Amino acid sequence: MLDPLLIANAVVSGLLLGCLYAIASMGLAVSFGMLDVVNIAHPAMMVLASCVIAALCAPTGFDPLLAALLIAPVLGLMGAGLYRLYYQYFERRGDEAMQGLAFFFGLMIVIEVSLVLVYGADQRWVETGYGGLSLGLGPIGLPLRMLLPALVSLACIAALLVWLRRSFTGRAVAAVAQDRDALRFPAIDPIRIKTVAFGLSVALAAIAGGCLIVVQPVDAHSGHVFIGRVLAVVILAGLGSLPGTLIAALVFGVIENVTATMFGPAWSPAVAFSLLLAVLALRPQGMFGRAHG
Repeated sequence: MLDPLLIANAVVSGLLLGCLYAIASMGLAVSFGMLDVVNIAHPAMMVLASCVIAALCAPTGFDPLLAALLIAPVLGLMGAGLYRLYYQYFERRGDEAMQGLAFFFGLMIVIEVSLVLVYGADQRWVETGYGGLSLGLGPIGLPLRMLLPALVSLACIAALLVWLRRSFTGRAVAAVAQDRDALRFPAIDPIRIKTVAFGLSVALAAIAGGCLIVVQPVDAHSGHVFIGRVLAVVILAGLGSLPGTLIAALVFGVIENVTATMFGPAWSPAVAFSLLLAVLALRPQGMFGRAHG
């Protein structure tokens, strides 16, 4: 007989894990779901941010979550420059389908090799003052190394949604996702808007990297674990649905954690990805995507 308390703890831990998946997926939801830029190097960018943050925080004792918020604008500017390069050599020529995908695949390899050369193949970890502490919610334990990154993730996602809905540039980003050419009528440059949005997606990867280094150790190849998961979350939600991405990430995290608790960790990816296949069989546009036609 299953222990209800054990399952309850697994669900809560899954929700916290889902918040990590959400912030890791949100940048890809912007680039892939809203801009049609399949940045498969996104998880590698997240791991790059984790390693940079670890290098900054390990000798100084600075908090990784605060460091992530500080370096996010820097990586965002780098992402904006990267999109300009991508646009100039691939999107403008209409070669983004295959050659653009190969570009980001190559970028992923370059990031991983560079991390090995600079930091080595060993795992990197940052000790925090709250790493071994937990917050008790009745019989439910909330480890702070999971709870604090989850709260930072939710705060950043909320800020992103408010920015997209309330600011002029944010509404322009949402509009360019629907019809890029229509933005030229009010004299808005859609390429400039996409540059801002892609830079924002890379900044979100930096924040996800800060959350990741608090939750678990990372190495140069840790992004491989997240490639399938973030793509699955974005597709499961429905391309372009950011609130749906949050909900899908939470569902994905809960299913993985509960499955690991009940049947063992080896089963959790199989069950979670089976859910993806089942949803897409019933709703090809995803849980929150709009049907076309």
